[in-house]
Amino acid sequence: MWLLLQTILLILLYFSFSYAVSSSDIISPSCQLQGQFHLNGNKKTGDVILGGLFPVHFFRSVPDLSFISDPQQPKCHGFYELGFRLAQTMAFAIDEINSNSNLLPNVTLGYTLYDNCVNLGIAFRAALSLASGQEEKILLDNTCIGNPPVLGIVGDSPSAHSIAISSILGLYRVPMVSYFSTCSCLSNHQKYPSFFRTIPSDVFQVRAMIQILKHFGWTWAGLLITDDDYGLHAARSLQSELSFSGEGCLAYVEVLPWDKDTDELRRIVDVMKKSTARVVIAFVHLSHMINLIEEVAKQNVTGLQWLASEGWTATGAVLQTPQFMPYLGGTLGIAIRRGEIPGLREFLLKIRPDLHHNNNYGNSMVNQFWEFTFQCRFSPAPPGWMEGGGALCTGQEDLENVNTKFLDVSNLRPEYNVYKAVYALAYALDDMLQCKPRRGPFSGHSCGTLQSLKPWQLLYYLERVNFSTPFGDQVSFDENGDVVPIYDVMNWLWLPDGSTKVQNVGEVKRSAFKDEEIILDEDKIFWNFQSKKPVRSVCSESCPPGTHMVRKKGEPKCCFDCIPCSEGKVTNKSNSLECTSCPEDFWSNPQSDQCVPKKTEFLSYLEPLGICLTAASLLGTFICAVVLGIFIYHRRTPIVRANNSELSFQLLLSLKLCFLCSLLFIGRPRLWTCQLRHAAFGISFVLCVSCILVKTMVVLAVFKASKPGGVASLKWFGVMQQRGTVLFLTSIQAAICTTWLVSSSPTPYKNTQYHNDKIVYECTVGSTVGFAVLLGYIGMLAVLSFLIAFLARNLPDSFNEAKLITFSMLIFCAVWVAFVPVYISSPGNYADAVEVFAILASSFGLLITLFGPKCYIILMRPEINTKKAVMGRGAES
Repeated sequence: MWLLLQTILLILLYFSFSYAVSSSDIISPSCQLQGQFHLNGNKKTGDVILGGLFPVHFFRSVPDLSFISDPQQPKCHGFYELGFRLAQTMAFAIDEINSNSNLLPNVTLGYTLYDNCVNLGIAFRAALSLASGQEEKILLDNTCIGNPPVLGIVGDSPSAHSIAISSILGLYRVPMVSYFSTCSCLSNHQKYPSFFRTIPSDVFQVRAMIQILKHFGWTWAGLLITDDDYGLHAARSLQSELSFSGEGCLAYVEVLPWDKDTDELRRIVDVMKKSTARVVIAFVHLSHMINLIEEVAKQNVTGLQWLASEGWTATGAVLQTPQFMPYLGGTLGIAIRRGEIPGLREFLLKIRPDLHHNNNYGNSMVNQFWEFTFQCRFSPAPPGWMEGGGALCTGQEDLENVNTKFLDVSNLRPEYNVYKAVYALAYALDDMLQCKPRRGPFSGHSCGTLQSLKPWQLLYYLERVNFSTPFGDQVSFDENGDVVPIYDVMNWLWLPDGSTKVQNVGEVKRSAFKDEEIILDEDKIFWNFQSKKPVRSVCSESCPPGTHMVRKKGEPKCCFDCIPCSEGKVTNKSNSLECTSCPEDFWSNPQSDQCVPKKTEFLSYLEPLGICLTAASLLGTFICAVVLGIFIYHRRTPIVRANNSELSFQLLLSLKLCFLCSLLFIGRPRLWTCQLRHAAFGISFVLCVSCILVKTMVVLAVFKASKPGGVASLKWFGVMQQRGTVLFLTSIQAAICTTWLVSSSPTPYKNTQYHNDKIVYECTVGSTVGFAVLLGYIGMLAVLSFLIAFLARNLPDSFNEAKLITFSMLIFCAVWVAFVPVYISSPGNYADAVEVFAILASSFGLLITLFGPKCYIILMRPEINTKKAVMGRGAES
């Protein structure tokens, strides 16, 4: 909120200046500044001027604002030599461009560099000065031509500064290319149309963090942030990305205090100690991290894996001490891409102070650097300096003899971004100046010219700039003004001798054709754990196969219980929150980790029941063949001839077919077996029962013929009539079967209703009506045979086979009456077994009752197998 208010006040201040200037036009032919900002800076003239904002000092003095006198200009102190190196990198890049005949030929670039003192107010003053100039008086005439004070600005460093400054510069479309502002909010090109940057957005930094978390399987982490745009936007982006990707959860989010609030820091460290998260992500500034790690060391909190943001990864030398490395050793961090700038060190060594303009604010930065580096003062020295033993600066001091980080160009990171920013503006200007007349992108196909150059014209080319640095990195901007992102992954190495080293162990980058890609050299990574391996940081261990996650109430999604999958379901690899049902023909294995084909079940020849039924069927067939052989062999004997041998032979053949048709019900159901089994069963039994019916009728007719006047009844039961009757009755069943098969044929069917884990192969009857008619017709003939045989049961023994037929039909009917309810209630292959059992039981019943006594007489009592014995037995009765 304070940032917004301060920005508004500065905007009002700016427009008040504009109003004062415009008001003066009415009363004077010249414009005069109401006031002039005294800014630390460095300048160089040229055809086109580029501006720069850099943190050359850490602090500023607060002027007296009582307004009883002209307020003093704020003064900066606490020289920051690395910030000054950033400014000199821009100066070097411009000198290098001016000496390059292939880039901006015949155009000399100049620069105006200002110190922002890491303060928004001073940075805003500097930006306004760059955009509007600081000439004290401008004479007006009828023309208004020429270049603006600066064509573009390289800066600023903090995101808060860039947000405020680009809000104003964007109104005038002045290009601003930042080298250090990472806030994702600046990617809004509608709100900040003239803002670009050569450092990746925090959005990508967050994604780079997530790539590291994902790479090592860390799904449970804590987050520490600062209470500013940098930290708050990073926290929002991290939570959003984690929620979207599902790669992990945050155990806690804590905001570090700006000042050294001991109680608040102690509370935060207590949260870290109690949490099960072993990974801590710190989107903080270096100063915040120093305060926090002091409390961590005080409470001796070890065993944590730190993930550092670019805000303190590569600039945290103050933390790399024997006091803190037991806790921070092994830290992995995101760092700005390191680059190499050939010739920069030689350029820095050539820096010399300006002895003639020591008090001129336009060239004060170099002199302040000189005083800081050599601990001297230029003449006139401040009061008491000489008396205190201080030395005067001569300007002849040698930088080579000074041990300073300023000359260490082995780890150029923000400097590399400054270098790319300057070249981006230079390439955009070069592309604009190479425009062919009447082929330009502006109205009327016009081109921008150096004499009437507008900042917004440069924006068009800056959006389309594309070049490669000598280090091999591509530089281009997307639709949001963001550069092609790439970060180095750094590791804090704690060596055995107690020294420390920050080493590059990989990179995270994204190209136009690929998403974020992480490349790590894991063999180089130092892990500050006894195992020398990455720490395990999860809220709940992954569910084993055969289980699914159930989130714990009130906790993040990474915290869950593992519940076994129910039968028929297995672990869902795409959605671990639920188990997925197996396909219809599959079932879960005992571990519930994969679907396996269901067991198939049918009345098999290989199972005990199938073997028994098959053996019984073959036994019945064999017995029929034996009995048939006996009857054929003894066909001349009275007992065979007296029992209508031809019908007996037909009956034995039909019984053999009845036994054999039962085999169609055993084995895996197929279309032809399903169609044939019931047809063969129906026709075979009708043939059998038809023979019994005709035989019964013949017995009754012969008895009547033995009485006076009854000979005429035999003419209706001759051999041809007997055969015709059997054929006719069997043809009816054949017609029923044919109609059934044509209209609604039985088919194989996979039944999964009986058992969830089994497939029961069975034959559907197709038409229940057809099956009922088939059985009903057999039943009708059987009942008819039973009734006729029952009426003829008291005939003389010499003709009486009716008793045996009556008994056999009684068994036959009893079997099939019992069959119907048992068949209906039997599931799956048991229904087939019941039907086979009924076929075999009724067939054996007929075989034994009809042919058992005869075979006994033929084989065991041949003495009574004579005509006399048969007739005598009849006479006795």
